[in-house]
Amino acid sequence: MIELRNVSKTFTLHNQSSAVIEVINNVSLSVAAGECVALTGASGAGKSTLMRMIYGNYLTQAGQILIDGTDVVQAEPRDVIALRRETLGYVSQFLRVVPRVPTLDVVAEPLRAVGAKAEIAQARAEELLAKLNIPQRLWSLSPTTFSGGEQQRVNIARGFAHTYPAMLLDEPTASLDATNRDVVLSLIEEAKARGAAIIGIFHDEAARVRVCDREIDVSQFTPGIAA
Repeated sequence: MIELRNVSKTFTLHNQSSAVIEVINNVSLSVAAGECVALTGASGAGKSTLMRMIYGNYLTQAGQILIDGTDVVQAEPRDVIALRRETLGYVSQFLRVVPRVPTLDVVAEPLRAVGAKAEIAQARAEELLAKLNIPQRLWSLSPTTFSGGEQQRVNIARGFAHTYPAMLLDEPTASLDATNRDVVLSLIEEAKARGAAIIGIFHDEAARVRVCDREIDVSQFTPGIAA
């Protein structure tokens, strides 16, 4: 479902005489349907960079990134947008939404985008918000006014609203209390059970043990950082 073949990434520092920094070199990995793989490694090893490359936010200098057969590296922008809408979900650490849009609509939007009826999308949004302990009195308000923890849970609800075949999770349990942490891990387990291929960054070791099938140390692909 997710396959990387000889992927490399550099950054050009235009304000420093156009110096080229090699960030990741020759990454090859695959994640099967129903499998969760954790990216590990020291800070600065390139875990978040690799996730952004898979999602298509960062350009790739070499290699292929295949999501259900679509090469993100070579795909047209419209095809990447379609891939994100239908196939590849991404739960980042930060909620980015249009201001003044009610929380219920924010969470339901991924389902509406793939053609779900309004009542089905709303029911799923309500289910997830309740499960993640977002008080019902807040559902009609914009999540931009919420606390950091509440925004994180809204972001998770939005990310799990649609049954994406492939998912990227960037620290989904960070800063959560024990109750909500358990809810998120249960959502990941449910996604695996239905066949989602998942790549995640989990600094929470206990979370990795519970939901991840294996780990890949990104340091081995990072020039200048020992694995």
